[in-house]
Amino acid sequence: MAFALNSTGFSDALVILGAAGIVIPAFARFRINPVIGFILVGALAGPFGLGRLVPEHRWLYYLTITDPHAIEPFAELGIILLLFAIGLELSLRRLWDMRALVFGAGASELLLSGVLIGLALMALGQPWTGAFGLGFALALSSTALVLPMTGTQGPVGRPAFAMLLFEDLALVPIIFLLGAAGTGGESALANLGTTAAAGFAVVAALLIAGRFLMPRLFAQAARAKNPELFLAASLLAVIAASLATSAVGLSPIVGALIAGLSIAETEYRGEVESITAPFRGLALGVFLITVGMSIDLSAVVANWSSLLMAIVGVMLVKTAVTAILLRLAGSGRGAAIQTGVLMASPSETTLIVLGAAAQAGLIRASTASFWQIVTALGLTLTPLLARVGRDLGRRLEIGPDEPIEIARPGTVIIGFGRVGRLVADMLRAHGKEFVAIDSDIDAVAAARVDGYKVIFGDVSRAGVIDRLRLGHADALILTMDDPVLSVNITRRVRGWVPDLTIIARARDIYHAAELYRAGATDAVPEALESSLQLSEAVLVDLGVAMGPVIASIHEKRDQLRAEIKAASDLDRNPRLLRTRLRDLEAKT
Repeated sequence: MAFALNSTGFSDALVILGAAGIVIPAFARFRINPVIGFILVGALAGPFGLGRLVPEHRWLYYLTITDPHAIEPFAELGIILLLFAIGLELSLRRLWDMRALVFGAGASELLLSGVLIGLALMALGQPWTGAFGLGFALALSSTALVLPMTGTQGPVGRPAFAMLLFEDLALVPIIFLLGAAGTGGESALANLGTTAAAGFAVVAALLIAGRFLMPRLFAQAARAKNPELFLAASLLAVIAASLATSAVGLSPIVGALIAGLSIAETEYRGEVESITAPFRGLALGVFLITVGMSIDLSAVVANWSSLLMAIVGVMLVKTAVTAILLRLAGSGRGAAIQTGVLMASPSETTLIVLGAAAQAGLIRASTASFWQIVTALGLTLTPLLARVGRDLGRRLEIGPDEPIEIARPGTVIIGFGRVGRLVADMLRAHGKEFVAIDSDIDAVAAARVDGYKVIFGDVSRAGVIDRLRLGHADALILTMDDPVLSVNITRRVRGWVPDLTIIARARDIYHAAELYRAGATDAVPEALESSLQLSEAVLVDLGVAMGPVIASIHEKRDQLRAEIKAASDLDRNPRLLRTRLRDLEAKT
């Protein structure tokens, strides 16, 4: 059978794969978020972009998406696979533990945001039915964009996931209520009750079937030792569950979430997650392209002031409601604001609700089109909102200029990752005072909960080092993984405090030599000692006598010490010898 290379499907597939394989890596090179990249590709290659020029320039046919509706099922598959992946990260027990957050903060956020936006639209002249339909549509937030940025854990990820999960569960009732307010009347309300009963039965059946069938299904796929069969079993599980919930009127993403929860209870969770990841990423890219295709650039230019006011108004309401509710629920100021800003933009499901409201006759087609553009632009801004929310949350949680309220800081540790924490543990074990500083607010907050004396600050900023009172410190330890910054700080502090002990973490012997030239008392190459220890272990395990092995290790260490001494113009040998317990015991 001949294959038509000039077919619409083939041309559209080339554009999508070209975006994924060529355009997005180019965006990544310039540090542009892939989410924005996919949306821009959709806007450029869609019917409102280059698609308008195809009749005059036929060669643009191969650079545009000519049938947007044909790729919508693939876009929906991306959202389904995303919820499936979220289910894999959860467990039924954890989901049950979150029930208060889901039906408390989640329900309150959706109801309050929907009502406030609806009241504002009523004040602008929208009929009350259409106003509240639009209000609840715009109150929804993007599961597809928010969760990959926040995850499902932590002070931001956990409440964000709870709110998004309630919104996904409330999607079907919202659509039915819009039908009841429109032309559906009592029949729509009756259908809502029927759907709720059928949905409860299907969800229960899926949970029971997943408990008993999933382990057996994946056990058979694992025994075959065939990756393709394992992938087929994974896709079968998620698609079957999605079709089951769709058949009774629920959203297919509910079925996908349940399928993920069922597999999360098995030992095959990790394999399923890794084998479906490429499909999930590509399908989500298709979804984002469809969002971009809905942006009419000429309409944006013609109505930019109204669109800007609509976007800002919706985001302000949702940010305020979410942040206030989370503060009342006990979240910190920074986490509450960060979550509120991140949840401020509308959702991909907003487009579904807008279509339902227009079909029910609650809003005009022109009104629906306007708010569809608002939704698409809001989704485009979501990655930027994530960064703004993170920066704002950090400033509110712990100010960047927080002073150190101690007369003598003891040992100052710059950088409180795994290396800095281990150094602090050793200092604390021997009763030595210390204070640490780090620019990661999450690391600072976690360390403070564990009882460490850590402050928030960015030592690359002018003035922060000056407030560390290093003239009164016993020692300075640099543990951050930034070679240039560590050398600059060493040089600056050595010129300011000539007698201060400065111990710095080095990447390799060349970085260590730079640190010694800058004035470090000692530089510890992290890769050097681990390589020597690995060499010692493998040689002994291979049967080489311990004596020759230790001799060769000492010889190699002396060679590296000489290289560092020569490169840094030291008048002494750098200390590279590690002290081991058996060496001390041999001397006593």
